[in-house]
Amino acid sequence: QVQLVESGGGLVQAGGSLRLSCAASTRTFNTYYMGWFRQAPGKERVFVARISGNGGNTAYADSVKGRFTISRDNAKNSVYLQIDSLKPDDTALYYCAATLPGSTWYSKSAYWGQGTQVTVSS
Repeated sequence: QVQLVESGGGLVQAGGSLRLSCAASTRTFNTYYMGWFRQAPGKERVFVARISGNGGNTAYADSVKGRFTISRDNAKNSVYLQIDSLKPDDTALYYCAATLPGSTWYSKSAYWGQGTQVTVSS
């Protein structure tokens, strides 16, 4: 069982930045792909970014490319999401997720945090 705890959300003005963090409770953190997802009010949860176990491979949703940066520190069992040039449309509950290579984000071997709220004012 892997527990994921997100932090770093808050209320910011448009154009500002935030750094979200996600701490994982597992000794095999470096074997997991880590991802960030977000769910805006009244909308479905959507993929934002993901990073491979060694950090060498990343992917982003088109809507966030160039503004969001995912990174990880395996020594700290943590994954981060740097969000720059925030827009009101970025307002959402941001979730951290972990899954094993070859598995989906919604498989039995995947884990999810409780989310951290990001609110962007115009």
